[in-house]
Amino acid sequence: MSDDVFIFSEQNLHAQLKTAPFSMGFYTVKFYTVDGLLSKTKTDEVSDFYLYPSGGTLRDSTFNLVFYDSQFDTYRGFQPPHLTRSLLSFDPNNDPLKP
Repeated sequence: MSDDVFIFSEQNLHAQLKTAPFSMGFYTVKFYTVDGLLSKTKTDEVSDFYLYPSGGTLRDSTFNLVFYDSQFDTYRGFQPPHLTRSLLSFDPNNDPLKP
């Protein structure tokens, strides 16, 4: 098994989600592609993909649906990693909402 997280697999998607930016309801991840299509081998092309945890869907750069798996679906019990990251970085002594 390769340690290259840009080779598409569910395991590598999980690995990227640990640090992937989360904005506007989706994570931005990167995978090797061939003509814009996901590749399970290393290529010279890397493309952005967007994982929507509120539906478990992975979409390409033009937001076409390319992958669905219930293990990435919050309605099926997926716990988005960015929620844990936010809790770990919270400092109660520096709470902007604290009077």
